[in-house]
Amino acid sequence: MAAEKSQPFAYAPAPESRAVVDLAPSYGLFVDGEFTEAADGRVFKSVSPSSEEVLAEVARAGEQDVDRAVKAARRAFEKWSALPGAERAKYLFRIARIVQERSRELAVLESLDNGKPIRETRDVDLPLVAAHFFYYAGWADKLAYAGFGPDPKPLGVAGQVIPWNFPLLMLAWKIAPALAAGNTVVLKPAETTPLTALFFADICRQAGLPRGVVNIVPGYGDAGAALVAHEDVDKVAFTGSTEVGKAIARTVAGSRKKVTLELGGKAANIVFDDAPLDQAVEGIVNGIFFNQGHVCCAGSRLLVQESVQDELLDALKRRMSTLRVGDPLDKNTDIGAINSAEQLARITELAESGEAEGAQRWAPPCELPSSGYWFAPTLFTGVTQAHRIAREEIFGPVLSVLTFRTPAEAVEKANNTPYGLSAGIWTEKGSRILAMANRLRAGVVWANTFNKFDPTSPFGGYKESGYGREGGRHGLEAYLDV
Repeated sequence: MAAEKSQPFAYAPAPESRAVVDLAPSYGLFVDGEFTEAADGRVFKSVSPSSEEVLAEVARAGEQDVDRAVKAARRAFEKWSALPGAERAKYLFRIARIVQERSRELAVLESLDNGKPIRETRDVDLPLVAAHFFYYAGWADKLAYAGFGPDPKPLGVAGQVIPWNFPLLMLAWKIAPALAAGNTVVLKPAETTPLTALFFADICRQAGLPRGVVNIVPGYGDAGAALVAHEDVDKVAFTGSTEVGKAIARTVAGSRKKVTLELGGKAANIVFDDAPLDQAVEGIVNGIFFNQGHVCCAGSRLLVQESVQDELLDALKRRMSTLRVGDPLDKNTDIGAINSAEQLARITELAESGEAEGAQRWAPPCELPSSGYWFAPTLFTGVTQAHRIAREEIFGPVLSVLTFRTPAEAVEKANNTPYGLSAGIWTEKGSRILAMANRLRAGVVWANTFNKFDPTSPFGGYKESGYGREGGRHGLEAYLDV
């Protein structure tokens, strides 16, 4: 009996039903209010990363399709931008309410297409998507009071390229402020996660949004490049890798286009010896294992004060041993599937380099599913700033642990990176939080929490993490002629 009592309670399977999603075998591009085939008839398959099952066939946009979408957006711009802000707001409010009504369907679809746990799509992604549309609907008739002049004007056509880690949320971050400011949009979703964007196109029709105001062109990098380079695009917004961001900056250099780039990160999560350690452990886990580490602002470098390193690592390893890896549609799952075979290969290669360079690798006992793309939650100790795993963005569930003795050393190590997107501070001293936050070269600094997002708060980076801000009043500026 004693042995039985020592066993932890097992979690029974708690699968979310797929029946709420009515997936068609194929989907077209959404241009000028209609779903259409690609001009050259090309298609690609969207695959579920947890099972490698083909979910649907999707039309693949090329340069001709992008041109057609930009022309539709340009035609729609005249009437859309002339609408009073209060009228544009009605459409945004309507979209927000429909997103809420269809949130279960969209959450299941996002988990299927992306691989992230249903708990995250249901409790984080979808509520934030609706919140962004509600928030910017509120701004649509108040642009004169946003601090950008008494009568700010929209730019025109916005070309937007989004990544696969938060497909629907990144769409909301881009489309909501663009429409509120009076712009029209051509958006290219990532090739591995196009489905929720196409369902969003249906929501636009359901909301009665005028034709051509939002156009969705799924495709590969060539479609994104065509959109960025199109001469009739006035604004480019990109979230993704620093490498692609640099290429976009080169493409638009010398043009009249306005550009915002939200790129990679290698955030430091700094734990001082007076921090509430149990709370810090939860923040560390949320910081790096949320969304399988597929987060540009992930706390992938843990900087812990030497005097509490052993205690913190013991607690962290205990907590990591309770994380459940598996079916994204199971409501008990903490860590879902890696988004693609390509991304899994990169994570694996960087983790192997950590071992080869002398860091100590640890992962809890973890049985991974036999099909799909999976990587166990992993931490490395004995990491120095010279290690690749401490310098390069892994974009996976891999944590590098470094130590420090003084606040000055913590700041120096935290800032010793080409990136500057986010940081976390764990301490009970408010004065230390403020002093550290002022010295950390990061666009977002969290205090005694991590990965908290709000549509009212601006988000963006420094250095190779990009420029411009999304969210809040600041997020309107990129879509206004100011």
